[in-house]
Amino acid sequence: MQSEIHYEGKRVLITGCYSGMGEATAKIIRSLGAKVVAVDIRKPSFDAEAFHEVDLRDPAAIGAMVDEVAGAGPIYALFYCAGLPGGSFPALDVLLVNFLGLRETVQRCLPHMKRGSAIASISSAAGMGYMGALDKILPLLQTQDHAAGRKWVEEHLEEPWFEPYSFSKMCTIVYTLRGGGLITQESGIRINCISPGPTATPMMDHFEKNMGKEFMQNFPAPIGRYSTPEEQGWALAFLNSPAASYISGENLFTDGGTSGGILTGAIDPSAMIPK
Repeated sequence: MQSEIHYEGKRVLITGCYSGMGEATAKIIRSLGAKVVAVDIRKPSFDAEAFHEVDLRDPAAIGAMVDEVAGAGPIYALFYCAGLPGGSFPALDVLLVNFLGLRETVQRCLPHMKRGSAIASISSAAGMGYMGALDKILPLLQTQDHAAGRKWVEEHLEEPWFEPYSFSKMCTIVYTLRGGGLITQESGIRINCISPGPTATPMMDHFEKNMGKEFMQNFPAPIGRYSTPEEQGWALAFLNSPAASYISGENLFTDGGTSGGILTGAIDPSAMIPK
């Protein structure tokens, strides 16, 4: 039986593919036959059909890039893998790249994608508390455009509940869940995301610096180790492939069992807190 995880001859757009999960995903997709259009602020090491240097904080730059990419033909799949860690970058930038840049890229790409195409992005296990924050997330999701979304974020940066990284990842999850009922119903284009736990990427240095090494070392990992970028890349490759043709509006926890354990009481999250 032929595998349904394939991209033979398909043009896919991948953001954040210079390193980490985005780079791993791009290489996996290329190995499965895709023509990769790479987007980042630095040129990746692998050969791509095209490379676009784009500041994903800038909606005009996103729009110009998508128009140029679409001018060469339809986009079969979008992988939004770009992201910034909290603490190492301004809080506004974290929201601009992690969520508002995602939303802008999706909205710009949709008119150039055919029914049956797919979108996948990277959220985080840090966003697992989204159900308890819907009253804060939905007002941002309901802003009409990038400018209004930015204004909303700027107005809430100093709120005591506002933590940019986890909030941006909660927004990504809720946007994806709603997208299954809104985007897919309207366009026939599937949208999903993954929520990794700690993964051995260059971003881990930022997490250890900002959260503390002890916190990261104590982070529950039922499998007993950090994930590899490739393990996350294969999950993304699956979600945007024909093998997942009836999956949309889903957040897939790819954290080795951590979130499920915490949410059901099998794992005590207090173990993460340094003594």
